[in-house]
Amino acid sequence: MFFRFLLLFIFLVQSALAFLSTETNYREQAKVLKSLDINPTFMTDLLFINMKENADRYRTKHFLRVLENGNRFIPVLRSMLKEAEVPDAFLYLAMAESNFAPRAYSKARAAGIWQFMPYTGRKFGLTIDLYVDERRDPIKSTEAAIKYLKYLHKRFGKWYLAAIAYNCGEGRVSKAIKRARTDDLAVLLDRHKKYIPRESRIYIRKIMMMEHLSNSTDFIVGHDAGYLMNRGSTHTFAEVEVKGGTTLGSIADSVGMSLKEIKSYNPHLNYAFVPPRKGTYHIYIPYDKQTLFAQNFDPKKDKGRFYVYKIKRGDSLYSIGKKYGVSYKVIKDFNRLKSNTLRINKKLVIPVLKPKTRRYTIKIGDTIGKLSRRFNVSVNQIMKLNKKKNSTIVVGEKIVVPYVY
Repeated sequence: MFFRFLLLFIFLVQSALAFLSTETNYREQAKVLKSLDINPTFMTDLLFINMKENADRYRTKHFLRVLENGNRFIPVLRSMLKEAEVPDAFLYLAMAESNFAPRAYSKARAAGIWQFMPYTGRKFGLTIDLYVDERRDPIKSTEAAIKYLKYLHKRFGKWYLAAIAYNCGEGRVSKAIKRARTDDLAVLLDRHKKYIPRESRIYIRKIMMMEHLSNSTDFIVGHDAGYLMNRGSTHTFAEVEVKGGTTLGSIADSVGMSLKEIKSYNPHLNYAFVPPRKGTYHIYIPYDKQTLFAQNFDPKKDKGRFYVYKIKRGDSLYSIGKKYGVSYKVIKDFNRLKSNTLRINKKLVIPVLKPKTRRYTIKIGDTIGKLSRRFNVSVNQIMKLNKKKNSTIVVGEKIVVPYVY
């Protein structure tokens, strides 16, 4: 893993040498360093300019492909960073962490574009539960990353220290500064003293090099990737609110997309439906599908909702089905279970059809008119459903009231 990481850095250094020598790119480089609170003299850093190892085998197209894969997210992420007054270079922190892959997952249990650990994700406002993992949500996770980076900047006072702390942890950076008796970057990156881990010493250089390469016209056009130069000028997806329990299938149908496509825009959802217990929840659709969604999406056509149930000791398909008012056979079939035997902590998806009516017992003070307003249905609907010739009702009488979704 580290070898691949090192090869990438070697490639970035060698590719950058050709264009960093010009006055224009020198000024651009100095601008990037300044945005990260790094002294421009860092441009004389030996490792930054003198790594000579042969990296010909590293595929140039891989770097460009990562940029291309990030096209869906780069415009939005860049806009959010700019609005929050966080240096643009941190866009490449996300690239270094995950290659802009929302479903990136590490052995250490870090997830998403910004590679949040569960504890840190929750600390900065991300929901991680049976239904969603907002570390994989491109917008929510970026909001959390901005909060985290601002917190680190406030603690350490410099953006480059925030970047290093993001990679190796606040504690290590604090100890490194204490040991070195300075927060000067050149000192902290001393490879002999090893104030910070080797990966983190390369990490900060890698972020800067990615920033330079991805914004270099010479590099991009020189590798026949000029189309990437306009990647920040267009919106690619939009956020819409839907009722809890809405299925992605119904959304996909309304905008003329496949379920697979709509799921790719919503990697934060663990299942093909939004959390059922929330009033509303956000999902993402292609930017150019907003009009179709507004015209065609009808929540009333969604015939059911779904719940996720974590099996506990003593549970049976029958008892779970009874809890949700669903036949155990339906649960078994929906989850493709081969037997009725259940394993503790296994998760089951429970499909619950929306009932068409409910039973209601008349109480003192009730009238058909009041029930009509309370349940948002017409007087005629209630009377017709209960085969009433007039609106007379008596306390204790049981009537049927239609559901309105």
